Amino acid sequence: MGAAVRVIPCLDVDAGRVVKGVNFVDLRDAGDPVELAQAYGSEGADELTFLDVTASSGDRATTYDVVGRTADQVFVPLTVGGGVRSPEDVDRLLRAGADKVGVNTAAIARPELINEISSRFGAQVLVLSVDARRCQGESTTESGFEVTTHGGRRGTGIDAVEWAAQVQDLGAGEILLNSMDADGTTSGFDLEMLEQVRSRVTIPVIASGGAGRPQDFVDAARAGADAVLAASVFHFGTLKISEVKDYMRTRGIDVR
Repeated sequence: MGAAVRVIPCLDVDAGRVVKGVNFVDLRDAGDPVELAQAYGSEGADELTFLDVTASSGDRATTYDVVGRTADQVFVPLTVGGGVRSPEDVDRLLRAGADKVGVNTAAIARPELINEISSRFGAQVLVLSVDARRCQGESTTESGFEVTTHGGRRGTGIDAVEWAAQVQDLGAGEILLNSMDADGTTSGFDLEMLEQVRSRVTIPVIASGGAGRPQDFVDAARAGADAVLAASVFHFGTLKISEVKDYMRTRGIDVR
């Protein structure tokens, strides 16, 4: 085993409020991001991820404000993603207080963005989000998984496992592997997808989408996840971070 497996709550932030839905629809208000972040910090979160789901770029100022207030009050590493399209966006988020920045759609449109960010700020700040699903209908890929955009609503035909290998080569520091089929369902992580990606990359992989029970986190760690990320189960009090970590320890998983 390498380093301890990290447990990361993810907060989807829309216009300064935390929201959560199933498969990115039916969003429910889940509170103030700074308050939630503080609670998670004291509960033992190893990192926090903010995903800015705000549609309009006019609300970006709100995001920078939330990031700044969180960084002032919460002392665990903060990753911020959503709408990042250029090294300048990364620079602004890092200055606002983010430790790492998540990039997704923009890198699919222009893969060289990964190298531009990595060479300017270092690979350690770049978390490449891969929203993937099992191929459906006409689309087929060698791995059986494809990269999606628009919150999982649009398939790209890009093989998710090949894309993970490619973003590693381009300079991504970590991969946030999000199963769009499992997102918000609490029915467990997509272990097959996780194992396939793990077999192709050496950089850390964060498993996302589907956490429901403490055993799900153990299963993901055993399938090769360096970190496990969840939203619904933490926001709505189904599970506590401390409870998940205790359970993982009893199953022989090294956690902080």
